[in-house]
Amino acid sequence: MEPTQVAENLIPNQQSLAPDLEDPEDRRDESPDSSDTVILSLFPCTPDAVNPEADASASSLQGSFLKHSTTLTNRQRGNEVSALPATLDSLSIHQLAAQGELSQLKDHLRKGDNLVNKPDERGFTPLIWASAFGEIETVRFLLDWGADPHILAKERESALSLASMGGYTDIVRLLLDRDVDINIYDWNGGTPLLYAVRGNHVKCVEALLVQQVMESHILKLFQGTLGPADPE
Repeated sequence: MEPTQVAENLIPNQQSLAPDLEDPEDRRDESPDSSDTVILSLFPCTPDAVNPEADASASSLQGSFLKHSTTLTNRQRGNEVSALPATLDSLSIHQLAAQGELSQLKDHLRKGDNLVNKPDERGFTPLIWASAFGEIETVRFLLDWGADPHILAKERESALSLASMGGYTDIVRLLLDRDVDINIYDWNGGTPLLYAVRGNHVKCVEALLVQQVMESHILKLFQGTLGPADPE
């Protein structure tokens, strides 16, 4: 037998032995680790069958630890809303204003003329709540309906100060067009301009500064402190 034929006969045997010589740890590295694998599903998986009695007891236990909805939390203090899910029919006029539910809000306002400026337990009116949460269409509607933008809450919060705090420049301009006091301060000594600066809301700061310059210039004109006009 020729040497070349012997070499060709040995090659398949070496190839067949190659898989047996592989390190088991190498195979383990190639295969994905089930403990580190995360399966993402675009659609919700079918839930397993549950015991209705156990589910009802668990839901009742969970509900006992949840706070019931009273009023929206004071935005100025950074509190979060903690409430059970509620239907729109069960929400107050202040909650509807804060959430921008115009259709339901209009239905509430038609029930009485004095509801547009009705304060809650903190003295917040629907306009203050809508301004605090940036609901510009609700703010515009309430102003057209006759809401008073000058009303202060129990701690002297105003619609302008809360809108400035949130950086809602369009709402700030709407309120400034209604001649609100730009220098109004609350019990913390904060003014709309201070809250806008603190929140780094550049557009709000610009709008408030322009308004201050205009008011200062107009005040000087009325007080006659400007220099006399040059003679012709």
